[in-house]
Formats: sequence, structure tokens, C-alpha cells
Amino acid sequence: MEDYKRLLLANKAWVQDKLSVSSDYFEKLAADQQPEFLWIGCADSRVPAEEITGTQPGQLFVHRNVANLVVHTDFNMLSVLQYAVEALKVKHIIVCGHYGCGGVFNAMTRKDLGLINKWLRHIKDVCRMHERELASIADDRERFDRVVELNVREQVMNLAETSIVQKSWRDGSGIKIHGWVYDLRTGYLKEIALMDAGSVLDTIYKYDYELE
Repeated sequence: MEDYKRLLLANKAWVQDKLSVSSDYFEKLAADQQPEFLWIGCADSRVPAEEITGTQPGQLFVHRNVANLVVHTDFNMLSVLQYAVEALKVKHIIVCGHYGCGGVFNAMTRKDLGLINKWLRHIKDVCRMHERELASIADDRERFDRVVELNVREQVMNLAETSIVQKSWRDGSGIKIHGWVYDLRTGYLKEIALMDAGSVLDTIYKYDYELE
């Protein structure tokens, strides 16, 4: 049997399992979605958002890309963010990186990887901003892990700097932004950062919406 056919068979088994518990499971699921969380994670196949958080379909609104980046010119990510915040009214945004991230690892090298060089440049910027701290870490694996953590922190800040999030805070949404790291070696999630609604930002990134 070809590998892809196993996926189709597994899908049929999954459907029957859900229906055996609740005959109207898919009718209810199709009716609406009201997720409480937006998950911005890495595209790595070893980090399935729903599975590692024990959530069910309809509970997480998910966006994934290489190295869980929040880039201000990425209209795909921005569209997901706007829809999650303005239409779905999520209460939490989670940026989740993971130890052993290939994107972070390659950004720490001088390898020419073609088109993805442009994407990984954003992680290189994180390395530059924290150059002094990283230079003080002698162990390669510890330094690698630290870049993963610092990258998550920077993406949390990038979210807070978007006009989408700032407008929602102005309007009283109370959205919290979380930074987590998933440890492939243990299976556990680690909390790295948390920003509450209205957290202080550098003045240059704040928008004066009251002038509208």
C-alpha cells in the first residue's frame, strides 16, 4: 500500500471513532468555530499544535511557518492575526517555538540556503541583537536553545507592535500574548514570555489611535 493511502484509511477510522462517541460530532463542528486561542507555531512536523496541547478541533486557530516568525510584511500571518483578533475574538495568542528548530539552527550558520535565506534573516537579526549574551555561552547546545528562546521573545514583541493587537487593546479586548517553547526531548511546554493587554512598548512602535 502506498504511504498516502494510509492517511486516507486513518481518516476513515478517525471519523468512525468520533461518530461512535457522538453521532452529531461533525454537524456541531461544521456549524461554527469559537476558538479561544491563536497559535503561531513552527511548521516542523514534530510539533503538532493540537496534540501537544491536548486540544480538539475548534479550540485552536493555527498558523505555522518556518521558525514561528511574526514578520510585519508577511500578509499571510497578518491576515490570520486580523481574523483571529477581530472576527474570532480570541483571548490568547501563543507563539510557540521548539528546541532543535532547524530554521533557528541554520540561521546561526553562514550557509547559503537559497530563497529561505531571506526568511531566516529575521532570526539572524535576533542573534545580532543579543550578540553579547550569546557570545558568553560556551556550550553550543545551550547557545542554540537560548536563541530559540530569544526568538520566541522577539516574536511576542513583534505581535504587540502590530496595529492589529494595539487596536484590540485600545478597544478593551484584554488579549494576552504568550511565548512558549516546546521541548522535543521531553514533550513539555515551557513558558518564556507573557504580555498582558496594554503592556508598555517602546514609544516608536506605539500608534496614537486616539487621534483618529
